[in-house]
Amino acid sequence: MDIRPITDRYSVSPQISVEDVPAIAEAGYTKVICNRPNAEVPPSHQADAIEQAVRAAGMEFEVLELTHQTMSQDNVARQREMAECGSGKVLAYCASGTRCSVVWALGQCQDLAPDEILSKTSAAGYQLDGLRPTLEQLRKG
Repeated sequence: MDIRPITDRYSVSPQISVEDVPAIAEAGYTKVICNRPNAEVPPSHQADAIEQAVRAAGMEFEVLELTHQTMSQDNVARQREMAECGSGKVLAYCASGTRCSVVWALGQCQDLAPDEILSKTSAAGYQLDGLRPTLEQLRKG
């Protein structure tokens, strides 16, 4: 399992499995957000299977399927709301963790400068420099 913290409360990872869930709970996460569309994975890794394991382990589970086409302002706001609702640590996952990092970055523009956003994602191993023009535009917006 490859969990990469972006902030103290928000981490991202590539696809998780049912077998990963106990370690996620043990690591102190209280919510898991699935950003990966079911169409991308076999039934064993689809949201329903992961959700059952996550809830059985006492954590919350949310789904926001994201693709390049659905990375809208509404979905960015929804992800931020899901991540900030509650008091515990949140783990968001997708295929590689990149979508979870991008949606986080886009949701931080009102609070953080582009350099700080990109520094946090880079420290987690996600080079999102191509987002800089969008982040700067959203920051001004």
